[in-house]
Amino acid sequence: MAKDKKELRSQAWFGPADRDGFVHRSWMRNQGLPSHLFDGRPVIGICNTWSELTPCNAHFRKVAEHVKRGVYEMGGFPLEFPAMSLGETLMRPTTMLFRNLASMDVEESIRANPLDGVVLLTGCDKTTPSLVMGAASCDLPTIVVSGGPMLNGKYRGEDIGSGTNVWSFSEDVRAGKMSLAAFMDAEACMSRSVGHCMTMGTASTMASMVEALGIGLPTNAAIPAADSRRYVLAHMAGQRIVEMVKEDLKLSKVLTRQAFENAVRVNGAIGGSTNAVVHLLAIAGRIGVDLSLVDWDTLGKEIPCLVNLMPSGKYLMEDFYYAGGLPMVMQELGDLLHRDHVTVTGKTVAENIEGVECFDRDVIFPFDKPFKSEGGIAVLRGNLAPDGAILKPSAATPELMQHRARAVVFEDIDDYKARVDDPDLDVEPNDILVLKNCGPRGYPGFPEVGNMALPEKILKQGVTDMVRISDARMSGTAYGTVVLHTSPEAAAGGPLALVRNGDMIELDVAGRRLNLEVSDEELAERRKGWTPVKPPLERGYYQLYYDHVLQADKGADLDFLVGKSGAPVPRESH
Repeated sequence: MAKDKKELRSQAWFGPADRDGFVHRSWMRNQGLPSHLFDGRPVIGICNTWSELTPCNAHFRKVAEHVKRGVYEMGGFPLEFPAMSLGETLMRPTTMLFRNLASMDVEESIRANPLDGVVLLTGCDKTTPSLVMGAASCDLPTIVVSGGPMLNGKYRGEDIGSGTNVWSFSEDVRAGKMSLAAFMDAEACMSRSVGHCMTMGTASTMASMVEALGIGLPTNAAIPAADSRRYVLAHMAGQRIVEMVKEDLKLSKVLTRQAFENAVRVNGAIGGSTNAVVHLLAIAGRIGVDLSLVDWDTLGKEIPCLVNLMPSGKYLMEDFYYAGGLPMVMQELGDLLHRDHVTVTGKTVAENIEGVECFDRDVIFPFDKPFKSEGGIAVLRGNLAPDGAILKPSAATPELMQHRARAVVFEDIDDYKARVDDPDLDVEPNDILVLKNCGPRGYPGFPEVGNMALPEKILKQGVTDMVRISDARMSGTAYGTVVLHTSPEAAAGGPLALVRNGDMIELDVAGRRLNLEVSDEELAERRKGWTPVKPPLERGYYQLYYDHVLQADKGADLDFLVGKSGAPVPRESH
């Protein structure tokens, strides 16, 4: 074994000329690996969330091969390993239930194996935060490569967007404006290439957050999955991670308070998903950065929406890339960003975006003439949400941002589905729909059901939006005047659990207020009759999750996972 090279973490496995080193090297050789790969070069783990059950990530085997090319070119030793893959479109009851489990998979896989640096292959919604959370807990040099968005959907001469048009087409069918045959025809036209949602949904938002945080290469957010430049980016990431190991550029040196402040502001400028709130709170908790809902409101409050993409606008991620992508948005934000923040490139934000241009001002608007004046996340508080609730102004109806009306209450998702289209449902267009027991504990798992479909009788009156309040999340591809993440949730005994039909609720987004007009005395009396829900499975991960999940305002991580623990070399296995 060579003795003149820098001692790396992986050498605790592959370096010793003894029985244990023999065991580690010998069994690896059954893959046809030559001796020189064990000579002290950086071992790079490629954490792959490929799965045929995760359609967004189904091309990741090819992405991984391009990463390996870059690693080999720079004298590294790439080793691919799997992580639990969270497919948004198939998993039940919700992938969010398993985000923390997948993060544990990633964390322990990194810590237990001879890795010096890691490349995370992410795409579908929860694969990005789960992998970053797990890697943050270990704090090795790490770079993220997103799988990229699908090409634009095409239907009867128009572009259609994943998720966003699913919701709108479904409402049109229920309102009698679209035939079921046309609806089924659109199904085959939406997802026409490899990649994740091509709207500014959660997958695209989190890919943008990766770039804004500085843990992915510039242009990571928007290159379409089917574009060969996505593979070039993967190749370059493979090269760069080897250099990062040699520079000891750990994740904690990039994921600083400055990085999170940049990401919050970028999220506002792109009209990003509300899910970014809970995910960034969780990532910050893992790496040890103090980030709160207050920061989301104060940092993003004055940020306008610059990007004309669904669900807030017209275009899709393919158009966004051609227009200049996230580097151009970051350029427009100017000194609102920490431009001296160092990223995984080894360069600052300012250096990464120097000289970028915009090629379509109908897609990316100038800061002084924005697409929409409000792009950030509004954080609401009041006796209905003592620990906060959130709303996305860019996706809401302006006329409903200040609203006072009676509550139409659904006790849980089953109650909602059973009654929402009942012709006898006592509901008027001005009412506020309230859904309980869909928070972290309640469903369980914090599902994307907050953007409740409107009652059929309301849709047939031509109404397209109502104020909706819940402790749930909503898809980043969804839209509407929807109050989400109400905390504490109903299942944890939050005030939402005590709301009854006919109660008056006041929403004042400008004033950041969400109030239930019921006296404290009456709420105390109602609480006497409240009983908490139980998880559907009182065993295994369900029980672990239920017992330890934090509330939405804390990122919905498991309480015992908060804070990084590093990646010390564990004891020998023999």
